[in-house]
Amino acid sequence: MALLDVRNLTVDFDLGAESLRAVDDVSFTLEPGEALGIVGESGSGKTVTALSIMRLLDPRARITHGRIWFDGQDLVTQDESAMESIRGRRIGMVFQEPMTSLNPGYTVGEQVAEVYRHHLRLSHAEARRRTIEMFERVKLPGAREMFNKYPHEFSGGMRQRVTIAAALACGPSLLIADEPTTAVDVTIQAQILSLLGQLQRDMDLALLFISHDLAVVSELCTRAAVLYGARLMEVGSTDAIFTAPRHPYTDGLINSIPQRGQPLQGVPGTIFDLRTPPPGCRFHPRCAHARPLCHRDVPEFTRSPANTPGERGHVYACHYPLDSSRG
Repeated sequence: MALLDVRNLTVDFDLGAESLRAVDDVSFTLEPGEALGIVGESGSGKTVTALSIMRLLDPRARITHGRIWFDGQDLVTQDESAMESIRGRRIGMVFQEPMTSLNPGYTVGEQVAEVYRHHLRLSHAEARRRTIEMFERVKLPGAREMFNKYPHEFSGGMRQRVTIAAALACGPSLLIADEPTTAVDVTIQAQILSLLGQLQRDMDLALLFISHDLAVVSELCTRAAVLYGARLMEVGSTDAIFTAPRHPYTDGLINSIPQRGQPLQGVPGTIFDLRTPPPGCRFHPRCAHARPLCHRDVPEFTRSPANTPGERGHVYACHYPLDSSRG
């Protein structure tokens, strides 16, 4: 059984006179110990999907349809008290900007130790010891001395290591990482990605990794789900998606990856206003392969044949899928 099973998730924002659908009928699964990347441009619904799982949505937003099964429990039906026992204890989350995730008025050590005291009821001394151990595990230099420092004394990369330590303190079975390298430079990004990959393997974590960068997802994840305009476009193994993408949007994301000596192509056009989505395929206004059918009808998901027994398959929502391999 999947550890996480998101089924037909739909999230609407109430904007007063109008509404905005930020996530539209999104479904995916995540097995224990697996790493799944959710990728797409800004505004595609990635972060709202993650916040829906954590039940941390903006007050204007609500889940209007679908279920989020986590370890046999439907998180959509859980009250706030039940969710408080799940967040941090069974599901950890690393947010985009570590400075806003940490309280500037408390030392970083106290903030992580509070996770142990709250969820595991540890004494102050034991929580401090476990915090220092976790700081060492996330490779924070001078872990013991760092306990009494404040967030403003840390670099962006060091602050992100602290937030990872807090997210993993209680040994959750699922870690959600929402663009955790956005606020750091390329060198630190590589270190954070390497750290997350090592921790995921060592702790046998299921990892839901959110990014706008398909190249980053391919480094860290075995499967990828591509979102565009609040809807899923394609889901499959990262190998299949990179070597033989079936959806033109996925192909455009791959073309957007910088290659030495090659001109940067990118995806033409810009994402539409989610308050007024186009009919038919959401991507058709930007798609070079679009035909009249794409303007009219929403494409159903099609499954590519599995290459190996037991493979979970490669699915895509496109009327005229690409059929050439990049391999």
